[in-house]
Amino acid sequence: MIFVTGGAGFIGANFVIDWLAHHDEPILNIDKLTYAGNYGTLQALHDDPRHVFACRDIGDRTAMSAIFEQYRPRAVVHFAAESHVDRSIDRPREFIDANVTGTGELLDVARLYWERLSDAERNSFRFLHVSTDEVYGSLSANDAAFTETTPYAPNSPYAASKASSDHIVRAYHHTYGLPTLTTNCSNNYGPYQFPEKLIPLMIQRALSGDALPVYGDGRNVRDWLYVRDHCDAIRTVLARGTPGETYNIGGNNEKTNVEVVHFICDLLDAIKPRESGSYREQIAFVTDRKGHDRRYAIDATKLRRELGWVPRETFASGLSMTVQWYVENGAWLEEIRSGAYRRWNPESILKRA
Repeated sequence: MIFVTGGAGFIGANFVIDWLAHHDEPILNIDKLTYAGNYGTLQALHDDPRHVFACRDIGDRTAMSAIFEQYRPRAVVHFAAESHVDRSIDRPREFIDANVTGTGELLDVARLYWERLSDAERNSFRFLHVSTDEVYGSLSANDAAFTETTPYAPNSPYAASKASSDHIVRAYHHTYGLPTLTTNCSNNYGPYQFPEKLIPLMIQRALSGDALPVYGDGRNVRDWLYVRDHCDAIRTVLARGTPGETYNIGGNNEKTNVEVVHFICDLLDAIKPRESGSYREQIAFVTDRKGHDRRYAIDATKLRRELGWVPRETFASGLSMTVQWYVENGAWLEEIRSGAYRRWNPESILKRA
């Protein structure tokens, strides 16, 4: 089986769902169920024998050691992280604890487990660490996109914590020989994303008739990657990536924030029109975020050249599916809004592990 950490979060849950749609190999899904972890996203898998859920903290060395010994994975796909930049500005210590200390503990448990495997099992084992393009810092309008050799220059506590974890992963490969893989992805979007992030937040607020807050002048640029394309890329790297290597994953979709909001408004105008006027009328520019990076862009040439991966979705096709999903799944959004999604307390699901 494989281990997936953070598999009740946005990208992790999509990966678990997609994996089990493509593979019969079981998953042990390890998630602490913080505010952004939603076991309800995985409810359809609750009785699937291929999906075992463990409500555990990756920083709990004793618990993680026991899980490794009991389930004996052939690979770990590590999504678990605190990931919202705004929250990292307000509470940086939580990001250091989860992303740096948590990753360090998980790596060391994985190393000790790996060192006791047979030669054949050691050779086939993989530890895939999922990271972000934000570790590279900010680009100006005319700068070349980030490559795997771009120097790290993180600008937020979140980005710094992920950069730190990337370096720890690299060190475990260099020092101990642990067969690690690192992926640095651009901004993800798609179903099941917690509505603090730009795209689901705008959809939710638009449908509720609330203002659509856009930071600063709205000209900050991000490269957008549909989450299921990201899942496909991770499966590709896990299967064929070279241990010790880093692979950038991008969607080839650079858009300003205000362009993204305009796209959302126009799609909603067509799918679920207001009684009068356009959703664009709800856009409101607000004071910019502290230290707001101006532009991110990913050059995924290495992934295409070495492993043959390219994204399937354009921004138009991916966003259209995403907006349609949120319109059709208002109950999921309402559970987030009301806090009802937290009903999945650890006692109700620990029996799964």
